[in-house]
Amino acid sequence: MQKLFSLISLALFARSVAAAGLDSSFTAKGKKFWASQEPLLRNAAILQSDFGGVTPVSSSFAFASQDQFTFGNADTLVDWATSNGKLIRGHTLVWHSQLPGWVSSISDSATLTSVIQNHISNVAGRYQGKIYAWDVVNECLNEDGTLRSSVFFDVLGENFVTIAFQAAGAADSGAKLYINDYNLDSNNAKVQGMVGLIGRVNSNEKLIDGVGTQMHLNAGGASGAQAALSALAATGLDVAITELDIAGAAPSDYTAVVDACLATPQCVTITSWGVADVNSWRASSTPLLWDNNYQPKSAYDAVIQALA
Repeated sequence: MQKLFSLISLALFARSVAAAGLDSSFTAKGKKFWASQEPLLRNAAILQSDFGGVTPVSSSFAFASQDQFTFGNADTLVDWATSNGKLIRGHTLVWHSQLPGWVSSISDSATLTSVIQNHISNVAGRYQGKIYAWDVVNECLNEDGTLRSSVFFDVLGENFVTIAFQAAGAADSGAKLYINDYNLDSNNAKVQGMVGLIGRVNSNEKLIDGVGTQMHLNAGGASGAQAALSALAATGLDVAITELDIAGAAPSDYTAVVDACLATPQCVTITSWGVADVNSWRASSTPLLWDNNYQPKSAYDAVIQALA
């Protein structure tokens, strides 16, 4: 009877904690829990109850037509977030992917520098004071930790990173400025390359405030999370898990990531890359905490317990 009473009490406790929402549980531990979101806001009710911030999808801030900027989708989500008391992560300002031809064909360093500065000034400047953090440079590394070939690196060398962060700081001095990449999931060569890059860029002045590790994980792939976060935290910067999804959404995988963040003081935020499986870019692998019917999965309950 005593064992039954204990089990019932534990279940009731878990339910009461879950009712408060994931972000409340993360906040109690000094962390934040966010979600990426498309502008249609199909998940608004869950965003209200469980998330403290949102990340507009990358296309919201991408390079567009020359000297023309389209802000409709970004404005929609930024307006919703600010009116509902949610913080915002801007993603992303400089990324080698999905570039229009007029950018990728630039071969002159002065022209490309001006284009980067103009883009960041217009985009980050438009939302000055509204964005908690920007992913300024996204996915700039190869797997061996060297800078990847892109129009930015090929024309400007490593200095394009400094140019971008200087422009972002000038456009919105109050925002946290991050460098973000994938496969920073264990203490591997890419993590060490990131640590080295941050050290070089910040050697004269602190331009980079934080480093983001995306953590798009396969099933059973969370075992290196603690080592990765510890290595990134050694830079002295804030660390954020920026795009978390885990194939199969096993409770043990999710709790391993959450536990690693809890054990790393500089780990400030976990962002779920989507809310429900139905909207995930990896939908067939069911990687998120809510199912296709927007119902919380067992991994959700496990995360709540890990935060108790």
